[in-house]
Amino acid sequence: MPRGPKLPQGLPSRKQVLDFIANAEETAGKREIARAFGLKGQEKILLKALLKDMADEGLIDGKRSAYHRMGGVAKVTVLRVVEIDEGEAVAILDSWQPDDATPPPKLRLREKGKGSALRVGDRVLARTEETAHGWIAQPMKKLPTRADQVLGVVELDATGKGWLAPVDKRERNSMPIADLGGAEAGQLVLAEPAGRNPRSGVKVTEVLGDPLAPRAFSLIAIHKHGIPFAFTPETLTEGELAAKLPVSADHREDLRHLPIVAIDPSDARDHDDAIWAEPDGSGGFRALVAIADVSFYVRPGSLLDREARKRGNSVYFPDRVVPMLPEVLSADVCSLRSGEDRAAMACHLHIAADGRITEWRFTRALVRIAEVIAYEDAQARIDEGRAEPHLANLWDAWRCLESARSQRDPLALELPERRVVLDEAGKIVEIRLRERLDAHRVVEDFMIAANVAAAKALEAKVAPVVYRIHEPPSREKLVALKDYLATFDRNLALGQVITPGLFNRLLKDIADDAEKALIMEAVLRSQTQAYYGPRNAGHFGLALGSYAHFTSPIRRYADLLVHRALVDAYGLEQPAPKADLPATSGLSERDRDDLSRVSDALSAAERRAMEAERDTIDRYVAAWLSARVGEVFETRITGVLKFGFFATIIGLGGDGLVPVSTLGRERFSFDERSHVLEGEESGTRYVIGMILPLRLAEANPLTGALKFELEQGGSAPIELRGRPMPHKKLGEHSPGKRGRPGNIRHQGRRR
Repeated sequence: MPRGPKLPQGLPSRKQVLDFIANAEETAGKREIARAFGLKGQEKILLKALLKDMADEGLIDGKRSAYHRMGGVAKVTVLRVVEIDEGEAVAILDSWQPDDATPPPKLRLREKGKGSALRVGDRVLARTEETAHGWIAQPMKKLPTRADQVLGVVELDATGKGWLAPVDKRERNSMPIADLGGAEAGQLVLAEPAGRNPRSGVKVTEVLGDPLAPRAFSLIAIHKHGIPFAFTPETLTEGELAAKLPVSADHREDLRHLPIVAIDPSDARDHDDAIWAEPDGSGGFRALVAIADVSFYVRPGSLLDREARKRGNSVYFPDRVVPMLPEVLSADVCSLRSGEDRAAMACHLHIAADGRITEWRFTRALVRIAEVIAYEDAQARIDEGRAEPHLANLWDAWRCLESARSQRDPLALELPERRVVLDEAGKIVEIRLRERLDAHRVVEDFMIAANVAAAKALEAKVAPVVYRIHEPPSREKLVALKDYLATFDRNLALGQVITPGLFNRLLKDIADDAEKALIMEAVLRSQTQAYYGPRNAGHFGLALGSYAHFTSPIRRYADLLVHRALVDAYGLEQPAPKADLPATSGLSERDRDDLSRVSDALSAAERRAMEAERDTIDRYVAAWLSARVGEVFETRITGVLKFGFFATIIGLGGDGLVPVSTLGRERFSFDERSHVLEGEESGTRYVIGMILPLRLAEANPLTGALKFELEQGGSAPIELRGRPMPHKKLGEHSPGKRGRPGNIRHQGRRR
């Protein structure tokens, strides 16, 4: 029962009812109101009529067991999480429908611990409170999740009954459809439970169309991972307003005379970095890294800023990009197009002959990009000896940077990236691995130099820094790696300082390709995941003590925060000349005081984007392979478990399962310590990194799942490629070109 001072007894007035509901600590239903005012008999009947009248007049809302004032929220109610903002869950009333006349109030869920344990779509029973800064809620209990985010394809059985086949490969069972909502067989739909009982099935809430149509695979990932993809009209209007901000050389360093070039993928949707270098006359180089000045257009507290914080980064799919900023900024005004004046943050560097960066300074500049060049074209000009002086200078400066990089000896692991090539209609033309060129390394090393300079420049001013952190492997993972290497008669001494170079030397000493692949997989699994944070812990993979992301503010909010910190630290402020945009382009007071919350949220948003991108590529690969079921492919084992092993097609990717039940009539035992499946009769062993031919048995484009079987069909025990081999000799005679070594990154987007 609600607590509080003793109330006057008798039938309450409208104001007394509203005050009671507003001050109640628990639910305020008809029973609680009657008890509080001491109502009996006929008075309860009059109260019922009063409450109905108040509801009809728009004074209160809710139901008989729990009222709240109109436009308010019940004290205890069910909420549904609709977004994660800086690691904090934001929810609306679960009962609210999109066609309601008034928008729902948004409540911030105050969870215990650091960051949000809730995800978009989760439902919670929560205690609510209205404060001077808006509604907040304390979660009491997590409830079974309504399937608002469940995607599936409608199937009809022989009786005409509808079933929902999930597109998530982790979900294996179809669900009965109680209400098709106008959907037809074969259509991709969003659905939610039709009732509390799972046997009630699901009801279709939205028809998304043909699941195999162009752009459908990325649409599936967007919905599955809860990626914000639509800008509000107000945000788009603000973007148009910001895009009209005048930019001139009056308050900027004029660098339009320099032949600065942007070297990017041929399919790049935006260009946020460009580079220039010239000899300094003493064996070194003066260099410039020009980055789009996004902080000039996107100011703290604006609608653009709030939306960018929520998204965290752009998400790249083969058929589309979900940008962090509206396209008027991301693909136009902020993008460094050739021949057009653009606002830039300029990082001036001095590269010594040995590759060390001896000086740096940051300015706000006006640039005019001389040319946007595709990686392949830039490489061809260099290789064929027809490069212009400004392009040749970049390669010469890079050779100095490369020398310093070699001395640093960062982690060099083979991480091939798949590229899906589509035609104009969105259909798959080809799937191939991106070729790793020196042109990629040139741009990468210039970007790394600028990122290091940004971090050190902010440290010099004792200014806030959003570091890009990659911590060394944990002792637990190193012990596991040591035990694994022992099975190859190789030793990893844990008493020494663990450096990236230690792993590089370990891999360099391995001549056998199959063994090298096995150990490279193990080294990769031992690494920690990079993240953002305000407390420096270095970047292990790059062998750097201080590292921040500065070079991609169009598509990464972390870089925008670094730009704002530089604006503050080095007095680069340029107030917006339009009164309806925030004046400052530096850090907000909130971020200046504490970068932890936004850093955690950006790390989570990055993981979300990576998962969505990977899921989409898997679906494209499965679609590409669906017409080649029955063919035999060279594969490499990527994971071994008790129930079978996973393998990926060499040169193409796409993980598929080989169930242990298909390996033959003999019994296979699983060694959990070394992750090996071994036939008890034949001694045939399946282990991570092993290369073997497999037949493609299934390819499901909707889930991205593949299934393989042995080339022989698994009808009898086999001896793979001759005799069972010792562990360190597995697959040694298998063909299969090794790729060129690459840095621990994702094609320049994440380091």
